[in-house]
Amino acid sequence: MELVFLTALGVGGATVVGALLGFLLKRDSHRFRDITLALAAGVMLAAAVFGLVQESLHLGGKFALLYCIGGIFAGALCMNVMDRLVPHLHRLTGLEQEQHRSGAELNKVLLFVMAIAIHNLPEGIAAGVSFGTENVKGAMVIASGIALQNIPEGMVIIAPMLATGMKKSRTFLIALATGLVEVIGTLLGYLAVSFSTAILPFALAFAGGTMIYVISDEMIPETHAHGSEQGATYALLAGFCLMLMVDFLLG
Repeated sequence: MELVFLTALGVGGATVVGALLGFLLKRDSHRFRDITLALAAGVMLAAAVFGLVQESLHLGGKFALLYCIGGIFAGALCMNVMDRLVPHLHRLTGLEQEQHRSGAELNKVLLFVMAIAIHNLPEGIAAGVSFGTENVKGAMVIASGIALQNIPEGMVIIAPMLATGMKKSRTFLIALATGLVEVIGTLLGYLAVSFSTAILPFALAFAGGTMIYVISDEMIPETHAHGSEQGATYALLAGFCLMLMVDFLLG
């Protein structure tokens, strides 16, 4: 449990690290953010496939395929419903443009930040669920992949809030709160599979489905929205291969 708690702090803390970088790199280019986010997408894709979906098939027994496919689509559907309630990362570009046209619109910025916080919950659950397996190294790899994705996400929430004239201290506290949501999600995911290992195959696939949905619906469109498509594609491949190497070397 101690390892899970420390990992939860690391996953949530990555958002805070990204926020701190956002303060330092207020005017970082879209290309830099796109490449960084695409690299994180590749890492998350490999983590979802090798660490979650593959483990679901391995542990599912007689109905492994049913649990796995059902879990993937259930996870994706869950994220789809959340997207309908609150927009997320792929709305950032429009938000920034609207700010420049009509001045500081604090409510819309806070809506955007709240959306990130809500989406952080299933990402945290994915990290926690992975610890339900006996593959601790694999769980750490998955958590690392999610943490890496949180760094650029933490970076992109800073600029819109500062543009409204919000104080840096308040901006930092809001970023800290979004990271805290991920800590809570990690602990919830771990506790859920700890109470009942019977749900583990479905829970792993569900977590994998949420991650794959986020990659396809949000991360890739965002990285391809500013003219950096080719660089972002190679960055995604690099991130995927990086995790592939880690998974292979860890056996």
